[in-house]
Amino acid sequence: MSDHQLYLSQIADVIRELFDEYDGPITLETTARDVPQWDSLSNVRLMVLIEQELAVRFSTAEVQGFKNLGSLIDAVVKRKQNQ
Repeated sequence: MSDHQLYLSQIADVIRELFDEYDGPITLETTARDVPQWDSLSNVRLMVLIEQELAVRFSTAEVQGFKNLGSLIDAVVKRKQNQ
C-alpha cells in the first residue's frame, strides 16, 4: 500500500466518524462539496482531527489551499518525509 493510500484510508476513517451519515465514496478527488454535512465549521473540526490522527500540523494558508483530499495528502506525505 502506498503512502497516499495509507493516509487516504486513515483520513476516510476520520471522515466517516465525523460525518456519520455520509456513506459515499472517499477518494483523492473528494472535496467538501461531495459531503453534504461538510461545512466551514466541520472543516475546522476535520482538520484538527486529521492533524491529531496523523501527527502533523497545517498552517491556515495550507488548509485554505487544499483543493481536495489528494492535495491534503500530498502535504501530509511531504511533512512526513521531512520529519
